[in-house]
Amino acid sequence: MIQSLQNNNSHSSHFSSYSLGLSAQGQPIKAFEFGAPHFPRVLCLGGAHGDEIEGVCLAWSLWEEFIKNYLFRLNLVLIPELNPDGVLYKTRCNANNVDLNRNLPTADWTAQVLNPRYPPGTTAGSEPENQALLKLWNKHPVQFVFSLHSWNPLINTNGPCEPEAQILHQFLGSPVEATIGYPTPGSLGSFAGLEKGVGTITLEIQRGLKISEVIAQYKPALFAALQSLDQRLNKE
Repeated sequence: MIQSLQNNNSHSSHFSSYSLGLSAQGQPIKAFEFGAPHFPRVLCLGGAHGDEIEGVCLAWSLWEEFIKNYLFRLNLVLIPELNPDGVLYKTRCNANNVDLNRNLPTADWTAQVLNPRYPPGTTAGSEPENQALLKLWNKHPVQFVFSLHSWNPLINTNGPCEPEAQILHQFLGSPVEATIGYPTPGSLGSFAGLEKGVGTITLEIQRGLKISEVIAQYKPALFAALQSLDQRLNKE
């Protein structure tokens, strides 16, 4: 697939596709980069939890749109399946039974299993999927993050992201909250938003919503948020 995509560069200037690294079971973690490298970098990822298929499908729908026409002045890195093993097996955790969204190296990370649903791993950043993500993070400064999940509808904000959160709220009606309601040590929101000061929106899609409805409702909302981000980051 990656080779065939590389032959479609005419659809969008400054497009590339590559593997961030390999999953615990050796699957490539595919990344697609749109927009010139000198534009503000935005990270959009789905599938940190492999059983949250709504976010995965929404991310691939964005890919389908961007490969045809990408107009934002943003260097957007799209990772539809951060946890490809989990997506394959329809499991929340990766193949090592670690919750990737509790395994990032945050100040509050703990090896203690606070909830058996969220095993954090033996050490912070131990998982190959997160190691690949951190390598990408350290290579080029990230200025905003969209993390696509599914649960109950919620726009979870960390760091400076209020304008985009409000746009998503206007489109979706989902509540905007600075906390998901319980501690999330080792999460991307904590790592990027709270500790790095990078605007981070964890978008919780309604779990079980028909995929056609997910795309119809959430894709226009994300496009509007990206447009706002384009204007805001390129003005600053």
